[in-house]
Amino acid sequence: MRAWRVVLAAAVLAAGSTFAVTPAHAAACGGYVGLTFDDGPSSGKTPALLNALRQNGLRATMFNEGQYAAAYPAQVRAQVSAGMWVGNHSYTHPHLTQQSQAQVDAEISRTQQAIAAGGGGTPRLFRPPYGETNGTVQAVASKYGLRQIIWDVDSQDWNGASVDAIVQANGRLQNGQIILMHEWPANTLTAIPRIAQNLASRGLCAGMISPSTGRAVAPG
Repeated sequence: MRAWRVVLAAAVLAAGSTFAVTPAHAAACGGYVGLTFDDGPSSGKTPALLNALRQNGLRATMFNEGQYAAAYPAQVRAQVSAGMWVGNHSYTHPHLTQQSQAQVDAEISRTQQAIAAGGGGTPRLFRPPYGETNGTVQAVASKYGLRQIIWDVDSQDWNGASVDAIVQANGRLQNGQIILMHEWPANTLTAIPRIAQNLASRGLCAGMISPSTGRAVAPG
């Protein structure tokens, strides 16, 4: 991990960012939060999002839709190359609680396959669309070794939240908690430098989401 931090810090400094994750900063982490971005990847939004996250020393979990992972495999690889974690967000983003077990199975299994084929590895995290779940959805997720992940804080970026509101939502995160964001809102992209600054000011770092506990922890 130390090597990763040194490389990332060098890359951030080279990009001229005012915020960098150095080994000293990482050692000062008083806790970890899970930044998550749903509904990717895309050729239009993903590169800018990854660039902003890297420039500001942040890592996040990208909950990809299978249909987009299949359409843009290069962006799945780019997510991994940028140090992000890739999760399953169903294939077509339906209301899974209204579907049969066979339909739910297809949504989840096809996404596992699309992400793996794109170079994203085999996801261990699953976020049901709209946060809607039931026993059937949970059972199918478990069948594929997936931990279901909802969120503690909703940034409301999908609902037209302002940059200030998105930053403030991230400011409510406490150790171990997870926030819902999306890769497509322009305000979310704009908010990233301030999100990084806010977390650093509170001694929090962007961590990974544990498949065991479903909570944000130190990257492993």
